[in-house]
Amino acid sequence: MASTADFKNGLCIEFNGELFTIVEFQHVKPGKGPAFVRTKLKNVKTGKVIENTFNSGVRIDVVRIERRPYQ
Repeated sequence: MASTADFKNGLCIEFNGELFTIVEFQHVKPGKGPAFVRTKLKNVKTGKVIENTFNSGVRIDVVRIERRPYQ
């Protein structure tokens, strides 16, 4: 489990039951209201990129992915 403060480009997370890689993230602290993190997530299987906003301090499952050549 990682907090939104631990986000960095290339980090793999599990979100909505699927695996995503963080392509881009931006921590936003508006003058009024709580801070949040705006992210672009790339689906590992399909390659589709989605945008999502997380509230600051939310815990997300981090996934370790290994890529190996088989032949």
